[in-house]
Amino acid sequence: MEGLGGDSTSPMAPFAKWKTEFSRVFQFYLDKSTPLPVHRWLGTLAVASIYVLRVYYLEGFYIISYGLGIYILNLLIGFLSPKVDPELEALDGASLPTKESDEFRPFIRRLPEFKFWYAITKAFIVAFLMTFFSLFDVPVFWPILLCYWIVLFALTMKRQIMHMIKYKYVPFTVGKQKYGGRKSPGGSSASSPTHRG
Repeated sequence: MEGLGGDSTSPMAPFAKWKTEFSRVFQFYLDKSTPLPVHRWLGTLAVASIYVLRVYYLEGFYIISYGLGIYILNLLIGFLSPKVDPELEALDGASLPTKESDEFRPFIRRLPEFKFWYAITKAFIVAFLMTFFSLFDVPVFWPILLCYWIVLFALTMKRQIMHMIKYKYVPFTVGKQKYGGRKSPGGSSASSPTHRG
């Protein structure tokens, strides 16, 4: 019964070793891309452009594009929503600060930016790969799908914006007031030591 143990002579051992090595290298480059959001999003834009061009030139696979659009809309809602829903928190007695005297709590997303980017990029790659199989080229009248998606997007965003207004949160850092360190009357920062002679 030599073949039943954890032998390294198993026919799957080289595949498992390759998979482990590939996943380690992939994670290394994924970790290196974390502090570079502009580069990551430009790469995703390139992948999305390749997908759009492929669908345009093939004049098909509209159902895949529709499913991709619904998935991205779902991700966008997670990206714009707070981690703790204020409606549920209000039932528990706790809520977002509404007065200046209330405790400040930063906006924490339900779906962080990195995971949002990673999921969208994977979705475009999977959709692109699906365009190589005619099984997924279901004949549909694409203007109806496009109109339905636009209506769905508008209604969903309206609901999300109303939620933001009701609970007074902004999921973006652009346009928010930034606070610096305290300044002393002499123009130097309060944290710098003053020397007396």
